[in-house]
Amino acid sequence: MSVSATDPLDRERAHLTASRAALRAMREDVEALDIKDVTANWVNSLVLQRQIDDRIKALADLAHTPLFFGRLDYLPPTQHGQRFYIGRRHVHDAAGDPMVIDWRAPVSQPFYRASRKDPQDVRLRRRFGYTGGELTAYEDEHLTDPSEAERTSKLLQAEIERPRVGPMRDIVATIQPEQDAIVRSGLSGTVCVQGGPGTGKTAVGLHRVAYLLYAHRERLARTGTLVIGPNRSFLHYIEQVLPALGELEVQQATVDDLVAHVEVRGEDPAATAVVKGDARMAQVLRRALRSHVTLPTEPLMVVRGSRRWRVPAYELEEIVRELLDRDIRYGAARDALPQRIAHTVLVRMEQAGEAPDDRVQDAVARNAAVKAVVKECWPQVDPAKLVLRLLSDADFLAEHAAGILTDDEQRLLLWTKPPRSVKSAKWSAADAVLIDEAKDLVERTHSLGHVVLDEAQDLSPMQYRAVGRRCTTGSATVLGDLAQGTTPWATESWTQALGHLGKPDAAVEELTAGFRVPKEVIAYASRLLPHMSPGLAEVRSVRENPGSLTIRHSTSLDEDVVAACREALAREGSIGLIAADTRVAALAKALEAAGLPYLSPGEETTADARLTLVPASLAKGLEYDYVVLDDPSAVVAAEPDERTGLRRLYVALTRAVSGLTIVHDAPLPEQLT
Repeated sequence: MSVSATDPLDRERAHLTASRAALRAMREDVEALDIKDVTANWVNSLVLQRQIDDRIKALADLAHTPLFFGRLDYLPPTQHGQRFYIGRRHVHDAAGDPMVIDWRAPVSQPFYRASRKDPQDVRLRRRFGYTGGELTAYEDEHLTDPSEAERTSKLLQAEIERPRVGPMRDIVATIQPEQDAIVRSGLSGTVCVQGGPGTGKTAVGLHRVAYLLYAHRERLARTGTLVIGPNRSFLHYIEQVLPALGELEVQQATVDDLVAHVEVRGEDPAATAVVKGDARMAQVLRRALRSHVTLPTEPLMVVRGSRRWRVPAYELEEIVRELLDRDIRYGAARDALPQRIAHTVLVRMEQAGEAPDDRVQDAVARNAAVKAVVKECWPQVDPAKLVLRLLSDADFLAEHAAGILTDDEQRLLLWTKPPRSVKSAKWSAADAVLIDEAKDLVERTHSLGHVVLDEAQDLSPMQYRAVGRRCTTGSATVLGDLAQGTTPWATESWTQALGHLGKPDAAVEELTAGFRVPKEVIAYASRLLPHMSPGLAEVRSVRENPGSLTIRHSTSLDEDVVAACREALAREGSIGLIAADTRVAALAKALEAAGLPYLSPGEETTADARLTLVPASLAKGLEYDYVVLDDPSAVVAAEPDERTGLRRLYVALTRAVSGLTIVHDAPLPEQLT
């Protein structure tokens, strides 16, 4: 096919073809590397080969992912009046000249920030439209032309509204200025993003990780990055975003994964879980741990050859008290104690005219008598056994919770039938967090360079502490919406949450512009805000989609819900049937009887079906083109209190991208009418 010299679309397609060829050549160059004679040993060879394999994966050309999505033409003399194509990764030709600029590069920033009021030396910004990976359209903004009227980008709007079949996509082509400011914030500071439904907070957090890996790759390669989500379904949903941006090494986990020191087989009543998740439990654990330290009452006698060296009890006591006063971790202090005792013995040796060195001190520290003192005064403590004793021994708990927990709270903590051992205990998720806290009191938890914490509003104070331990020397991106807090221990204030996280000075940014949920739907859901989260700003949706909300009263609920799902399947895109957890089994039978195949949350990445049956408890963070919501009153009634129920309903109402159909037989909650 010949390329027209005058048709801009043909020229852009030619540049896309050339860019794909250049990317393929870059990949082939890496594949052709011969490392047989450049490594010193087999270990170095394995490490280098892994780096090469990762580079090959990062250079993959994904057929349905546009290589570039925009273009910037700068005014001369800025950037020498050059033209830059903006894409998901850097591509250069055989001479090393850039054909596509990584969206994270400084020269790309005006693509997201430039405006007519502040063109940032950009003459023209061009957006590209794609269909099935093929470049089919373009749209220009002449930022320095006063005669051109301000208008909304149709391509930008189309990309935001594109049907969402399968896992979550990146938003690299549609990042808005207020989102870009958060994405490009520095590595040293922690950022908390309060964002209502559809404001893109999850995508902003993931793109911030990608940006930080670009700007600080060597540092984060050493220290590591981690994305923490609320559950496995959510992590499956977002797992393709970072690989699409060329980032393959970011780990993903839930809070339960982080604290999996014991097998969780039990579940706490809500009131018990609230107490276990309270930050005061850290004080109780610290007291209980330090109670194992006892002051020596007998002198120490160290025999070395024909000489005996005596350390009186009061000197041993001073050493133990000094370590307690330093408030270092229990295990580190225990390791230091024999060396401190040995140093005291060495002082006596020097006073007697001997000249001991470090080897002598180490030998004294390993002396049986010294070991016996350490074992007696500062015994080893197993974190799980410590928590087991607190939860099963009323006297031990009362001693260390005195003045911290009330008698009623202590009674909530105690097991009615104490287990005999750590292995036989039916630990709950909250217990595992307590064990993690105790483990950190004994030995410092490894800290990462950056942690992203999504749906953070649902964490307990003790869970915040568990996450904070993973980034004590690094930074964090905290994402959440206070209005969507649905756990009994959900936070009511980001100030409190960030304090528990150990990041009290974090900047709190609020996203209020909605790009996902249609205006009609978010306005309907926002009727709940005054009743569950007064004071929170309502999301202002930019999505105009008349007819996106349908409410149907039913006399045969299961049949009408199935009919609504069938109607939604006639449209393009993904469909989520959201229902109270207690209704899921009945709806599953109804769908099977109607011959409608469906998925469970998290299976969207591996199956072709477009309908997902979603328990309301797992809906948070997910999105579907069309949502059928079964019986809102049942969603509210399934929760322990009305406020939590309304928040759960708010989450369910705001999962739709294009349309929401509510089917109900019971009266709607009065807050919606």
